[in-house]
Amino acid sequence: MKNAPDLSAQIAKSIRDAIVSGDLPVDERLPSEAELSEQFDVSRSTVREALKRLAAQSLIRTQRGATGGAFVNRLTFQDAYGQQITTSALLLSMNEVDFVTACEARFALERACAPLSAQRRTADHLATMRAEITRQSQPGLSDESFCASDVAFHRALVDGAGNPVLSYQLAGAVEAIEPLMNMITFTARSRDHIVAMHTRIADALEASDAEIVDKLLAELADYTAELGQSVASASAK
Repeated sequence: MKNAPDLSAQIAKSIRDAIVSGDLPVDERLPSEAELSEQFDVSRSTVREALKRLAAQSLIRTQRGATGGAFVNRLTFQDAYGQQITTSALLLSMNEVDFVTACEARFALERACAPLSAQRRTADHLATMRAEITRQSQPGLSDESFCASDVAFHRALVDGAGNPVLSYQLAGAVEAIEPLMNMITFTARSRDHIVAMHTRIADALEASDAEIVDKLLAELADYTAELGQSVASASAK
């Protein structure tokens, strides 16, 4: 006989499959806990655990009151960013992806956004990049804050492509891979060099020059890979 956690996972999957297939449309009210308990022949506590799993994935929302209950949520790309980032970070840490592989993947994905970002970036995207460049230039900025600003700069570049599917797919590349790479290279890198590179990238985006943006990202990829090799060599001594 399967235990309660196994049953709650099965029930959550069954409801999730119904949502994905469209059998349970957005804003549809789910059956009550009592009805689900009878439907799946389990205790109400097991049903409650299944609903918690679905709520944690932002697939359902709960409302109180006479017209309350559990309802199918409209999942947005923004809602899913956190899960994508967490999954990417876990995959990297659990599978011990080497620095070169991570660097190669991150910049290959980011460079795919360059042509679209050069065409579609808005004034807000450029303003975000310029603000982060100014922040990165502050002499007293901590390493942690510099790394966070670095991520915010590249997040704006990716979001400038104006494609939510790309932004979602690259959430892991920018916000999971990049921080990991920053942790490895922050002691060896030149902030001035990175700020200069970021400035040139922002200038090229403002000029809608996709070719230059791609070239600069390739240069940044090479520089980052060299930093990784430098740190690895120093650690080996």
